[in-house]
Amino acid sequence: MNTTLQKYLPEGAVGPCLDLIRQNEVHLKIVGHRNTRHGDYRRMPDGTHKITVNASLNKYRFLITLIHEIAHLVAIEKFGRRIKPHGQEWKRTFQHLMVPFIRPEIFPSQLLPIIANHFKNPKASSSSDARLSIALKAFDPEERSQSYVFELPKGSTFRLHNGRVYKKGNKRVKRYECTELATGRLYLFQPNAEVEPVHITSDAEPPF
Repeated sequence: MNTTLQKYLPEGAVGPCLDLIRQNEVHLKIVGHRNTRHGDYRRMPDGTHKITVNASLNKYRFLITLIHEIAHLVAIEKFGRRIKPHGQEWKRTFQHLMVPFIRPEIFPSQLLPIIANHFKNPKASSSSDARLSIALKAFDPEERSQSYVFELPKGSTFRLHNGRVYKKGNKRVKRYECTELATGRLYLFQPNAEVEPVHITSDAEPPF
């Protein structure tokens, strides 16, 4: 396990993470890329704890995701199974578990203030914090081939991983109004949503 974690975590985080995994008797499974989630936690029918984390994550996002999922386990064990998945009990547990990792030996200096700010009130997903998500994306190993919604000009079209195509509209507070071309329905997108820009000629757009 130690050798495996060295491939996916910052060097200074390997030992403390291994301790958390052993203390909480976690069965950690590193899986292929999933578009819908970075990781998840499940209590198995036999009472064991299974955590999965995407292998495609960079080492800083992998660390945050792993501690996020361990926090679910610890919060449920401490406060009971009736707590909200991302309620106050989970948030306090996540903050407590992450504090030892928020230091320059583990995170680059440009990430530290952004991470510290995020953990004042951690969200259900690091992707929900646009500033943190964009900062973490800079450390992804592969060259980014997609765009963020906030980078696209108003009126441009883009495609999601599921093939659905949208047109970008106005900004509403923090999110963008985008119209699905096939149905005319309006959706709100986070500014850091990753999309594939596409070009559609005017006569190909539906008349809504």
